[in-house]
Amino acid sequence: MDNTLHAIIDAALRAADPFTAVKNVLRRDGNLLRCGNTDYRLETIARVLVIGFGKGSAPMAHAVHTLLADRISAGVVIVKYGHTLPAEIDISPIAVPEAGHPVPDENGVRHTRRLIELLADTRPDDLVIALISGGGSALLVQPVDGVSLADVQSLTGALLKAGAPITAINTVRKHLSRVKGGQLAKLAHPARTISLILSDVGGDPLDIIASGPTAPDSGTFADAIAALKKYGLWADTPPAIADYLRAGADGHHPETPKAGDPIFSRVQNQIIANNRTALDAAAETARAHGLSVTAHPDFVEGDVRAVAQWVAGKTRQLRQTVDASGHPAAFLFGGEPTVTIRSDGLGGRNQELALATALKIAGIPRVRVACVATDGNDGPTDAAGAIVSGETIARAAAHGLDAAAFLQNNDSYHFFEASGELLKTGATNTNVNDIVAVLAW
Repeated sequence: MDNTLHAIIDAALRAADPFTAVKNVLRRDGNLLRCGNTDYRLETIARVLVIGFGKGSAPMAHAVHTLLADRISAGVVIVKYGHTLPAEIDISPIAVPEAGHPVPDENGVRHTRRLIELLADTRPDDLVIALISGGGSALLVQPVDGVSLADVQSLTGALLKAGAPITAINTVRKHLSRVKGGQLAKLAHPARTISLILSDVGGDPLDIIASGPTAPDSGTFADAIAALKKYGLWADTPPAIADYLRAGADGHHPETPKAGDPIFSRVQNQIIANNRTALDAAAETARAHGLSVTAHPDFVEGDVRAVAQWVAGKTRQLRQTVDASGHPAAFLFGGEPTVTIRSDGLGGRNQELALATALKIAGIPRVRVACVATDGNDGPTDAAGAIVSGETIARAAAHGLDAAAFLQNNDSYHFFEASGELLKTGATNTNVNDIVAVLAW
């Protein structure tokens, strides 16, 4: 059954491959470029400019290059450290610089400035192709005047530590940036823009994925302040940020572009893959391996401890179903739970979910639970997640490992490193949230 579980995980990751996802929606036939159901006549286009940011943007740029190498005038695609293309793949004239994630850094600021400069003189007969994927909000960074990078770094770190969901984090980020929340579309205007988007947010809200740089923004300065208050951070918000947000809420700074702004009439935002893409592939592979499959229809969010309780309940139900039918089965879902940091241990939300679940399914025979970050890097670790069973806790205890203590210290990585249950895929150069597979036989 372990081979089946790894086949399911591999299928999910292949389905979310950024190169393939681009080629599935962007096609060229001579001078006709088609994106989804929209056609672009290349003979009417003066320049093709390629921009991008995110964990999957390098292979996305490679896919665009295979189609339009003879037409691309220039490009800048910003990726997370370690997420560039192999040395043998040349996509000139597109540059692929690296920067910090999940906390932005000086390289992010510098390379974003290069990207902005690329759009400085766009004309109506230019075509901008924007390649957007998870992590893009940290990599595309250009703070508003009066707010320093250090302020943004401090607040981003505080939001992450508080367990704020990506919707709240990006609501704040958009109102401290010159490029997020539809403002990149404003910079690219009057050119036409195609945004190819690899979604890492449940429900695919265009204004939240990578902070919605080419989409109308539904959030406001007041929403940003409310998010900081909700997570107990407003009182400790860096003064420059608090002053800027208050001034914006009072109408002294322009709001981010909203629905109905004419700049968006020249923008096509196209989702090319998402969590459901990966989940459907996982389900298909599970069925091909002879399992009866239930795939949860909703994107699962919320505190990781509560999600673990729910997963444990589903595991017990699956065990009972298999015992009654005699047929192996799988329960699959996608999502992105949040972790509240209580200590200084090492881990990520998938490893924390796996450890919390292991404690609750201890003793249940013939089950496996795999919790997987599709980008291959769960939190600040080199693991994608972990695979646990009903034997995990007892086996660890026999080796002197106190699972509950590791969980309390947010130290799931070192627990699984010692137990041998870490799942390591390496960087996948994609990001469509998390996949959880529960198997019983």
